[in-house]
Amino acid sequence: MKTIKYNGRIVFQKQDIPSFKRMPRVFVDSEACFAFVTNGDFNIREQTESASLNKNCGILAKCTNYFYENTSYHNDEGAGEAIGILLYPEIFQSLFNFDISQSKYRVDYNILQVEVDKLLEHYRDSISILLDSPELADDLLIESKLREFVILMAKRTSAPSELDFLASMFKPNFAKFEDIIQSNLYADLSVDELAALCHMSVSTFKRKFKEVYSEPPIKYITKLKINKAKVLLKDNSLRISDIVFETGFESISTFNRAFKGQTGLSPSQFRLT
Repeated sequence: MKTIKYNGRIVFQKQDIPSFKRMPRVFVDSEACFAFVTNGDFNIREQTESASLNKNCGILAKCTNYFYENTSYHNDEGAGEAIGILLYPEIFQSLFNFDISQSKYRVDYNILQVEVDKLLEHYRDSISILLDSPELADDLLIESKLREFVILMAKRTSAPSELDFLASMFKPNFAKFEDIIQSNLYADLSVDELAALCHMSVSTFKRKFKEVYSEPPIKYITKLKINKAKVLLKDNSLRISDIVFETGFESISTFNRAFKGQTGLSPSQFRLT
């Protein structure tokens, strides 16, 4: 990883991304970020939102838990490269000489897909050059590039001002528990990963889930996945592998085992009934 620091904090970074299935980005209450991808194609999964991340689209993300996902990881095509700009309130308050606590401005997203137009493309390339040649990055140049980013983003997000844009980045929107579960039923998430999206410990998540749905999470979610699979199996044009993907099972063998455990039939046998 290549990094540039300002006042002891990493503000720009360039990172090679190895092949992976799902990679967490853990909540930091004083750190938001923007991510460019210079190579690769990924997905970002937040509490109830999902967006793509590639050379044409960057992601603006508040300080919440979310996951990077790569649907082609089985083919070892997940290698890529990303450039990140990290936002810290204390640094930008100093650069712009304002107090973000004075702004009441909020936005209704935690992640926002942003088209990389010519302006952002040039900005990304300039940061890439600095990361490759860190000896060029003195404090004055870093300060200039950080200010430029905030001005660009305030305009792209239609924020009333640079102050309001920054203030909104540190006001996360925490979704309702039920909305998070329903948004991710067929996403092949583990209990640990669902707990992370809910910003809960695993034990707290399991207790809350049982209170809301009267069943443990694995039992409840598997039941709904199998119910959806039953409907999809009636469409003979769909392959079993398509149905596995649509219902969020990790593999065909896992799907077959769960389906037979619930119905007493294999998916192929059920399709013939």
